[in-house]
Amino acid sequence: MLQVKKEDYWLTLDFLVDVQLGKDNSDSQKYTYNNTRLMKIDGGLGDKFSFSTTIYESQGRFAEYINLFASNPDKETFKPVSSEGLVPGRGKAKEFGTGYDYPVAEGYMSYTPNKFLNVQLGHGKNFIGDGYRSFLLSDVSSPATYLKMDVSFWKFKYTNIWMWAQDVREFAANENGRAHLRKYIAMHYLSINVTDKFNLGFFEAAVSAGENGIDMSFFNPLMFYRSVEFNRGEDVGNALIGITSKYKFSDKFMGYSQLIIDEFSFGNLTNLSDWRNKFGLQLGAKWFDALNVKNLFLQGEFNYARPYTFAHQNPVLNYGHYSQPIGHLWGANFWEMIGIARYKKDRWSGYGKLILGKRGFDKDGTVSYGGNIYQSYDIRVSDTNNSIGQGNTATIFMFDAQGNYLLNPSNKLSLFAGLSFRKFSPETPTATFKADTNIWFTVGLRADLFNWYFDF
Repeated sequence: MLQVKKEDYWLTLDFLVDVQLGKDNSDSQKYTYNNTRLMKIDGGLGDKFSFSTTIYESQGRFAEYINLFASNPDKETFKPVSSEGLVPGRGKAKEFGTGYDYPVAEGYMSYTPNKFLNVQLGHGKNFIGDGYRSFLLSDVSSPATYLKMDVSFWKFKYTNIWMWAQDVREFAANENGRAHLRKYIAMHYLSINVTDKFNLGFFEAAVSAGENGIDMSFFNPLMFYRSVEFNRGEDVGNALIGITSKYKFSDKFMGYSQLIIDEFSFGNLTNLSDWRNKFGLQLGAKWFDALNVKNLFLQGEFNYARPYTFAHQNPVLNYGHYSQPIGHLWGANFWEMIGIARYKKDRWSGYGKLILGKRGFDKDGTVSYGGNIYQSYDIRVSDTNNSIGQGNTATIFMFDAQGNYLLNPSNKLSLFAGLSFRKFSPETPTATFKADTNIWFTVGLRADLFNWYFDF
């Protein structure tokens, strides 16, 4: 709506919307909706400094299973203090009629002093990986304050991210009972182009917490965090390591993988049922211009996470932020298969997505079966004989299809219509954990500025 371009600076301003109306097959609501008004400002000073800010004012009511997630009353493992709910991926909410009001603000400042280095300070989301999901760092949880440094030279790209995350559960509130407990997550990711076709990546992360702020030792960009976490004291932090790979079979086909290790019992390598063998694995492939059809994209992905992965003795030190994981959306104790197809022609585009998986849920909350990363692993069900999907095993099948017509390429404003199908089948249905089939149809007008995940 507004654009200023001068020799030494530039500025753009847009007022945009995400307006949706829909209906699911539940009896508890007549219709679903989302009403987001947003202001987006981007700018730059010279050729080295730029900034962006986006302010969202939103109200919404969603498919019934999403509403039930948002209103989860469990203060120990979910419910944010001083709120009536949590809209997944966005943040705390207050009641708005039979829906939710959930304001969000995101933004960053970026400085690029030379061609090798970029430094960014912001409040938003980041993603590491080549898949639809990521075990290392995903964009499924609410925005967080972060400092990021990227260094690129020759065949190397080295990324450092420091996050100021929050544990917003009422159970974890600080002494005055209202302010959120701060937690700090420091990450390194080194990506190496070993050859023109093969890329290898190394990842590490450390989680700490406390009222005194992040330990300055974690700001050393070249230090192994595991040694820092160990030297600070026993169980005062949580460290993870990971390996990624990517192989380009051709210009149109590539494979990728991730392995994240939260803990591993080297003395019990032959017994993966040991609870200490906590890891996640991803295997996937992408096919561009598939079947010789221009702009047809196909993707297949398999994800697997052992029970108790990303959890900790002290739940504040888990690998999560704002009552959601910052790795895979499903947490742990699951396997999942995903198939995605996307096609684009001129301003028209569409996609279809299939998900099939098994998750293990806790039965009564007094014992952890390893799926809820906000439960302490000290209340684990067993030291051995742990298996994927243990607990109240649920099979999940989801299908999602959407068509779009792009109105404005500069801000991704589009008309869209979508249909989703979700079948949730627990092994032991209860009043609060029942079998459910949800069909949800939506239409609307939106600026597609971020990923929003409802596939859980």
